[in-house]
Amino acid sequence: MASSTLSISSSSTLIDAKAPRQSAAASPQCVTLPTLPPPSVQSQSRSWKSAAYCRKMARNVMAMATGEAPAEVSTVETPEILKTVQEAWDKVEDKYAVSSLAVAGFVAVLGSAGMISAIDKLPLIPGVLELVGIGYTGWFAYKNLVFKPDREALLEKVKGTYKEIIGSSS
Repeated sequence: MASSTLSISSSSTLIDAKAPRQSAAASPQCVTLPTLPPPSVQSQSRSWKSAAYCRKMARNVMAMATGEAPAEVSTVETPEILKTVQEAWDKVEDKYAVSSLAVAGFVAVLGSAGMISAIDKLPLIPGVLELVGIGYTGWFAYKNLVFKPDREALLEKVKGTYKEIIGSSS
């Protein structure tokens, strides 16, 4: 950034050292400062957008105060999933209990994630838990997947549980 120095002459005139000097006879007490650059195009468009937004908000407030519909009402289509969720939420009778359960579930997930990361930092536990998981996977595969009658029984059990949860007639 270029710095300009100001000096005071004997006739108490401020003169910019970089600006062209005017004669003291023409104006004995003049101040000459450099001009500012014009504002950038980006800041002009930003101020134009904010001014347009403010005008739009003012129109909407005036229309609501008089009881008329705003001139520029944009209808935004909500996705089907949001409509379904909103309908389900409207059917809930005890919203306080559902909200409390959702918050408690979120806290439980965060707490369990913290607990798992703490266990993972212990030197011996992750390896032991990995061996237990591998052992259980092997036992489950041998008991339910190796022989055909066991596979069919497992498949029927999964289908029955699915029908029980979903309530499907198929």
